Amino acid sequence: NDYLREWKHRTKDYLDMFMAREAPHSDRVCSLCDRDGAYRCHDCFSEPIFCSECCQTQHVQLPFHKISQWNGDFFEESSLTKLGMEYHLGHRGLPCPRNTGGPEEIRREEKDVFDNDSVDMPAIKEFTDDEDSSPTDGTSGHKGMPVVGCIVRVTVVDIMGIHYLIIRFCQCTDAPNAEKQLFQMGLFLASFTQPRTTFTFALLNDFALDNVESGTSAMNYYNKLRQRTSSIFPHLVPDRYRELMRVARQWRQLKLLRWNGFAHGRMHPKPGELGLFCPTCPQPGINVMLPTEYNKMKLRWLYGCSLVMDGNFKAEHHHPTNPDDEVWLMDGLGFMVSRKRYKAHLAVATDSMQRSECNNHRAVNQANASQHKLEATGIGGCACARHGCFVPHSMVDFQKGERQMNMDYALCNTLGYNTQGLETALTFYDVNCQYNKYLLRWIEDSPYLAIPFGMEVIPGIGLWHVHGHQDQCYVRYASNFITGVARIDGEIMETLWAPLNIISPSCRGMSTPHRQECLDYQMNDCNFMKMIRMSIFLCRKYKEAKRGAAESSKAFEKLNESADPDTVTKWQEQETAANASQAEDPSSMDIYEVCLEKVPSRKQVELDILQSQGCRPEAHRRLGAATWIASGITIEESQIALAIDIRKLGRHPTETQKLSIARHRVALQHTIDEFNLAAERYLGQGFDEDDDVLDMDLAFVDDDTDAPEDNWQEVGIEPLEDGPAAVFRPEITVIPLPSNIGLAWCDELSVTDLVAQEITLREGQANDLLHLLRVHLADKAVLFCTTVRPAKSQARSTRAWVQVHSVEQVIRLNTHIYTECWQQLVKLEAFSVLEKYRLLDKKDLKTSAAVADPNAQGQRNSTLPWFWSFEVQADSTSSDWMTECKFSIYVISSSLMSQ
Repeated sequence: NDYLREWKHRTKDYLDMFMAREAPHSDRVCSLCDRDGAYRCHDCFSEPIFCSECCQTQHVQLPFHKISQWNGDFFEESSLTKLGMEYHLGHRGLPCPRNTGGPEEIRREEKDVFDNDSVDMPAIKEFTDDEDSSPTDGTSGHKGMPVVGCIVRVTVVDIMGIHYLIIRFCQCTDAPNAEKQLFQMGLFLASFTQPRTTFTFALLNDFALDNVESGTSAMNYYNKLRQRTSSIFPHLVPDRYRELMRVARQWRQLKLLRWNGFAHGRMHPKPGELGLFCPTCPQPGINVMLPTEYNKMKLRWLYGCSLVMDGNFKAEHHHPTNPDDEVWLMDGLGFMVSRKRYKAHLAVATDSMQRSECNNHRAVNQANASQHKLEATGIGGCACARHGCFVPHSMVDFQKGERQMNMDYALCNTLGYNTQGLETALTFYDVNCQYNKYLLRWIEDSPYLAIPFGMEVIPGIGLWHVHGHQDQCYVRYASNFITGVARIDGEIMETLWAPLNIISPSCRGMSTPHRQECLDYQMNDCNFMKMIRMSIFLCRKYKEAKRGAAESSKAFEKLNESADPDTVTKWQEQETAANASQAEDPSSMDIYEVCLEKVPSRKQVELDILQSQGCRPEAHRRLGAATWIASGITIEESQIALAIDIRKLGRHPTETQKLSIARHRVALQHTIDEFNLAAERYLGQGFDEDDDVLDMDLAFVDDDTDAPEDNWQEVGIEPLEDGPAAVFRPEITVIPLPSNIGLAWCDELSVTDLVAQEITLREGQANDLLHLLRVHLADKAVLFCTTVRPAKSQARSTRAWVQVHSVEQVIRLNTHIYTECWQQLVKLEAFSVLEKYRLLDKKDLKTSAAVADPNAQGQRNSTLPWFWSFEVQADSTSSDWMTECKFSIYVISSSLMSQ
């Protein structure tokens, strides 16, 4: 910003200098020979002025520079061709000794074109598009070229624009034909029969780079060239869009053949041989030699491949216009599979309808999603899980979503690519818990699927997707618990789709071969960029691994020393057995999960009391008292909720709001009346419901949004309005629960057993409320991370905060109810229970990023409030639980150290 402030004071000076460049110096002399200068080159450095002779001399090897000519008033657009420039092939830019006819003859024959007094662009368009390309005198030996003698009139498409050149061929007896002479000069012909247009190698490389990095389509790229050629009349520049698309395909094929060593001898690559692959993943015979004898238990993981599978629904493809007239240049030679064999596999494969037994996964449930306007709804395939390189000849098209038959073919092609001798293959897939169940069955039933003999496939799920599965999938398929997997998250393929999606929109309407070639080229470039950065990546990972290995080893040794040796031996045996049977029985990995017995809920407590009372005949008189007390607790919760709703209305509610509150009060009063009628049955004849009992004393947690001036420990519930209607306030009526009538009265009424039941039910109520608080505080943290912070507009920000405020209201309600529950336990003198349940503080209700992202930076020294670990504290007295917990910590630490 400081720079722009300075710029504002200099704008006028720079504008004056900008305008001064449009006019020549007062003397207007040639920058080389001091003669009268009439031409300015806009592509030479500093845009010097030349005379006609010096301009031609300087541009003998620079045919694509743009020049302009001084006409007395301004510099008018011109060209080197109009200046009389011609370019010779075959003799390092010098004329061929066998060429006949001098420049005067050439200019005389071309006078109609280059001395036209009309507008420049229409004249050039007429010469390039409409003029007959065949020679009329038959003097040229270059058949099909628009020539005059040995002269060729060619439209050249270059990075700097579309140019029109006069080219003289070499006429020596041993000279190659015209198309080869042009190619040797870096010009690629757009046709072999009537060639009028050539493309420079520089342009083809630039278009390929733009297409890979920016997703620029051929149409947009050529429109840019037309604008660069003539900013005033771009529509008059000849259209060579289709020729550019065709030549770009040929250029990609030539480059891939040359890069992969097929320019010397062998010209028939095998499937996948035109694609680069990861240089560090083990490929026997290429970058690693398998040992003849080794300890399989120690080095088996070293000679195995790790793969990640995924689908991409952005790479769609429309049905081709002329499918019978398509030409395949690299079918199956890159990353996309061979079309003929893939179609044969789909024809015999069984399209099984699978319902996921885990959570609702998109890849499974969208497996039969079909779009009739699309030939392919997306692509899927495999990449190496460690370094993120696409595997050649492993990418397939989806016809009806991400079906098992598609991914089976991709996986089998991947497992057969340079894996001879490898014994293990670790595969990460979003839905591996479902996909891997019947994999071997489908492979056995298909003649087009096969896994290398002796290879074991170990399933895994990425660390991001596994948290969307059932809890048991985490320890069974997460990479944290798989031996020899190292520190892999299994999600790297998600990052590979991003650059591929850059060109996906421009590929939708292409022909099928053209789309395949574009995707192959993009994936090959992605692998190449990985390869050139691999050494830096590996050095950084090595430093991290070395530091992490030291820390994890130290922690494990400390844990190992503190444990009983016999117990450690037993744990090691269990860990070894689980890892050995993981592939056949994933449930064996359940030993990594702590079997935590959750604290009982209020419903569970009530059910236990009722069942125990049914087994004791002496308790028949008060059978169902637990349900009566539970209904009273529910009434108190409704009272608090109604009181909060009344408080939120303020002092000037509408009639509709008043009516709603009145209806809720009437319904609540009816419930209280029914509760009081049943009280005599459980409290005995000595209870009188008309005895004087004080109103409820509710306290509210301070809320900065609703009542910033209130004190959260002193504010009570004010009447909705003054007058007689204010007397009817069931939300503050105290119901005859043991905690409300007092322990002394309970002793007098001989209902002390009800006190114990209410304490147990209150404990269950507290458990439920703390669980709800944890859930809603976590929801609030997730909303901040995923909705509030990414919101870039006022509308999205408003909607995000509305969601946050709705969660905050639920948190406030649960907090008030928990506070009332805690106070009732105090009245019941349940001090042993109160040691576990603390009174909530405002700081306990703050949202922490450690809830949404425990691995986020800055959370190392952060601690969560006491109720986040409440279940652990509640069960800490159980020796069995502690043993289970120690065992889980031991095997997890062991797995971390091995990784």
